[in-house]
Amino acid sequence: MGDSFIIAIDFGTAYSGHAFSLTTREAEADIRVKMWGEDLGQQTPKTPTCILLGEKEEFISFGYKAQTDYFRMKGKYTKDYFFFDNFKMSLYGKNFHRDLKIKAANGKELTALKVFTEALRFLKDDALKTINTNTAGKMFTASDFTWVLTVPAIWDHSAKQFMREAAMQAGIVTEIDKEKLVIALEPEAASVWCKKLPADGFISEHQGKDTLDHSPGTQYVVVDCGGGTIDITVHEVLKGGVLKELHKASGNDLGGETVDKKCKEFLRQIFSDGVWDEFEKTRPNDVKKMMYDFTLFKRQDDDAEIVCPFNLGNIAQKKKAMEDFFKGVEGASWDDGSIFISKQKLRGFFAESLKGVTLSLKEIFTKGLNIDYILLVGGYAESEILRRHIKKEFIDVCEVLCPLRPQEAILRGAVEFGRKPYLVASRKSAFTYGIRVSRRFNKFNHKAEKKFTNKDGEWCRGIFMKLVESGEDVGWDETRSFSLYPTQADMKIMNYNFYCTKNRSPKYVDEEGIEKIGCFSLYSPNTKQGLNRELRLNIKFGFTEMTAEGIDLDSDLTSSVKLDFMRN
Repeated sequence: MGDSFIIAIDFGTAYSGHAFSLTTREAEADIRVKMWGEDLGQQTPKTPTCILLGEKEEFISFGYKAQTDYFRMKGKYTKDYFFFDNFKMSLYGKNFHRDLKIKAANGKELTALKVFTEALRFLKDDALKTINTNTAGKMFTASDFTWVLTVPAIWDHSAKQFMREAAMQAGIVTEIDKEKLVIALEPEAASVWCKKLPADGFISEHQGKDTLDHSPGTQYVVVDCGGGTIDITVHEVLKGGVLKELHKASGNDLGGETVDKKCKEFLRQIFSDGVWDEFEKTRPNDVKKMMYDFTLFKRQDDDAEIVCPFNLGNIAQKKKAMEDFFKGVEGASWDDGSIFISKQKLRGFFAESLKGVTLSLKEIFTKGLNIDYILLVGGYAESEILRRHIKKEFIDVCEVLCPLRPQEAILRGAVEFGRKPYLVASRKSAFTYGIRVSRRFNKFNHKAEKKFTNKDGEWCRGIFMKLVESGEDVGWDETRSFSLYPTQADMKIMNYNFYCTKNRSPKYVDEEGIEKIGCFSLYSPNTKQGLNRELRLNIKFGFTEMTAEGIDLDSDLTSSVKLDFMRN
């Protein structure tokens, strides 16, 4: 039962949601997406990724409810409570460790693992509540489902491990059934869904045929335009409709939040003389409300009107009249309690983000591929300014398509991916991966300074044993085997470190550009064969997470290898 029942959680920077399917893998999926915001007169497939915790770090609310609770708070509570939004971006480019801390809106800190765990626990509970409310007589629990959790394709292994650990702490899966949690890469999920869409499933903007060709050989770029990241992957349709990754995942951190930051910088320029700084320090909830209002306007290519909060006006008018703040400011005006921003100025807020997306795409078009389409997905793809810019930049190169509900593409695709993980048949290895080993010292092949001696002879330390090469195609379910041997006859536990590099042929692990990313241990309790004991490392690189097992051939002992990519 649970093997075919799927719940997908799309945990986004700006918005999050969940969807589910209770159909068998063989049948066509009947995907249901939870709609949010009814209490506020809205019907959206995702809710804002924000969470409110009490002064004792207890969960209060998530999403629209957290926003409403926080916006209505008085000064004392905003100082004591923890409000986090857009906190997923706190993981971007960080060296992960379990004690990594992130800042709430009031500057107070909590561990990222605590915040992510509480958010995922809410989404898990809400998904089960949604399902159980609509299934007469049957009460489902978390263990009845395979769970799919989305992450950006450009995240490294430590970030994926972090999300898995948060999901386990949230009760989504346990150590016993951890294989029922599948990590899905966001642009891949979107690709899987867009490939299923009919001709009328895309926004028609009078360009070409506005539909995606599904025939074998078709190549397309998927651009997941999220709030935090721009996440890009390139796929080719193979025979049978499965997908092959043609270019390793790429992208940047110039998503929709970049536009919001530019708007905030502009407001700081308008409300000078320390006004905005005081407002941001004393009324962080009012600032969040203003920026949320702005996000609704940035979807349209039109003038934006932001209602000025009472507290901002109160602080500003202690300095001078409101109209005086706007004198000499190009692109903004004041009118009867509202801040008006012209569409020309609004377009300027997009400039950095659009440049980043364009450069990332142009880099891909230099790789000699035969790209037929660019697919724009994600919440930021709802922006007219973004879509129009990409179409203009690439109109002579390929078709540019966007599904009718770009915000749902990843969520629905994640459900489909959970049902059929083989749909992405192969991926490109983003790096050259290897482990640190010691070999018998050879003065003709090894550096003298790498030499060390133990009771079993002379060895060369720090050799990079290559497991997979950067840019290499790896099948989604492909297992690669490697033989390892002890360097001491009586050694029972062998510890290894994982490394990655963009260099395709490294020799030693301390070369420039090589990074240690993790570790693992192998066990060989029977030492009778001494140095001749062979241990087999079986490892899968081709799925969304790297997994491995170790086999001591002498004792026929097989053990699951825990790959630890978290920095401690």
